[in-house]
Formats: sequence, C-alpha cells, structure tokens
Amino acid sequence: MDTKLLCLGVLSEGERSGYEIKKLFETRFRHFFVAGFGSIYPALAALAGEGYVTARAVPQAGRPDKRVYSVTEAGLDHFRERLLATAPRHKVRSEFCLLMYFAHLLPPERALAHLDTMVARWEEMLAGDLGLSAADEAALTPGQLFDLGFGRAVVGAARAYCLERRAPLAAALLDRPRAAE
Repeated sequence: MDTKLLCLGVLSEGERSGYEIKKLFETRFRHFFVAGFGSIYPALAALAGEGYVTARAVPQAGRPDKRVYSVTEAGLDHFRERLLATAPRHKVRSEFCLLMYFAHLLPPERALAHLDTMVARWEEMLAGDLGLSAADEAALTPGQLFDLGFGRAVVGAARAYCLERRAPLAAALLDRPRAAE
C-alpha cells in the first residue's frame, strides 16, 4: 500500500488537513508506515486530480487558509477495491537493523548506544502512541484495535529482545579487535 491509498483510508474516517494526516502518520501509523509532507501533499494533489478527494479552503485568523480534504464516493470505492486486491505482506525497513547488522564495524560503545536509543524510543511508543486509555480504545474499530495490539506486540517484542540480548552483544563486541574508528 502506498501513501495515496493510506491517505484515502484516513480520509474515509473524516475530512482532514494535510497537517492532520501527517500527524496520524506520526502517531497511529508510525509503527508500520512512514510518510512525510513531501509524499503526503503530492499524494493528495494526485488524488484530487483523479477525482478521489476534494479540497476546500478554511479561513484561519492571522494565517493562510487551511486546505481540508474529503474523500469522494469514487475515492472510497477505489480504496475499497484496492483493499480487496491487496495481498497481505509485512515489510520492515529499519536503519536500526542495518546498523546492528554491521555493529562489528562500529566502536562497541556506538553500537550499544544505538541499541539503547531504540529501546528508549520503543518505550516512548508503548507509553505514548500505543498506550491509549480505555476510553480511547473504546472508540476504535475492531480492525484498529487489532492493529493497536499488533503494534504493541511487535514493539514490545523488539524492546524485550534488545534488552535480553544487550549483555551478550556487548560481551561479543568488546571481546574482538576494535574496528577502525
């Protein structure tokens, strides 16, 4: 699934500005999909050109008008068709995994600092975006609840694995000739 389709999906829940869509990418979707303004706004423009979304200007005091996007019936139909045609895959693109793969080429302190940074980020995610209150969870659809639980499981397992494997990794990295620094 690409940014255009996820924008359609987000707009199927209600109208939003590009900024509000980006905030959803940074919170609700950050454990599985990353997109910034550089891909969201071109996606919205393309969707508007295809007739899948409409945009309207909303005046703001002392600031430029805000563009608010809504999905059209054609856009919702297109989104549903694409959902039906999409085969489930789970892709991971992780700079952290890349760094850890080549940890033997880094100074041990640096590799361990990367690991500690990720553990801290995962803890923030579990407490923040993935740590919804019972009232907030009650407002989610069954699929959204499933996704929330999946995100908690994946992030929690990654955190637990890193905590469990930190000491053996540190011992292995420190018990080798130092890489060029």
